[in-house]
Amino acid sequence: MNNQPLAAEGDPRGVAELVLVRHGESVGNVADREAIAAKAHRLELEARDADVVLSDEGEKQADALGEHIATMADDARPTVAVSSPYQRARGTAERALASLDLELIVDERIRERELGIFDGVTWYGIEATHPEESARRERNGKFYYRPPGGESWADVILRVRSLLLELQERFRGERVWLFSHEAVILAFRYVVEGLDEERVLALQKEEPIANCSMTRYRMDDGALKLVRSEDTSAVEESDEAHVTHESDDVAEAEEG
Repeated sequence: MNNQPLAAEGDPRGVAELVLVRHGESVGNVADREAIAAKAHRLELEARDADVVLSDEGEKQADALGEHIATMADDARPTVAVSSPYQRARGTAERALASLDLELIVDERIRERELGIFDGVTWYGIEATHPEESARRERNGKFYYRPPGGESWADVILRVRSLLLELQERFRGERVWLFSHEAVILAFRYVVEGLDEERVLALQKEEPIANCSMTRYRMDDGALKLVRSEDTSAVEESDEAHVTHESDDVAEAEEG
């Protein structure tokens, strides 16, 4: 059976708008690029994943998004804001929403995908120290592969389904903004757009999610419909911030 776009019952049917924001560039993103360039086995990063903060560039990106939100019409601004508890996402939300009198809801269901024993390890490191896991991932496929102590993409999608059902029921007619991570945003796209395994994995390569980009859905005829994905206009409008993506040669054990 094909996956189907999700809509909630009632009038209005669920949220009026859903905007998915990836966090600004983090020190983990910087460390990841440096590790990949050096073909290192591990990232030079001491903080646990939940405590990784924004880089200087990431703070500028979040401020640029805040300036963008401040200039939006009252009937276009977010009315509900939800953030991952991870510092890079929460920091992005707090800076971006500084001009609004809006409570920030923190929900662990939109935290980054957990990589278990491979947290902070590049794909070079995995192949060198755990070749059996490299083979298992190749056999199972990226979508269903679960690293020891970590999560598969399918696991993240289960979290997303749970949260989306709650948002649709609890915040009917609201403009909901979520501040989260790359894997989570792709999981939302899988659920909301009714994608399959092949298509969502292709999207990761074809449409890399920029830091502080916005993926926007609006309720239309009883279902959330994609308006625009990976919108970087807020950062592009800034004189201070620059658009950043993952490295083209990003490791498979990437930081969010």
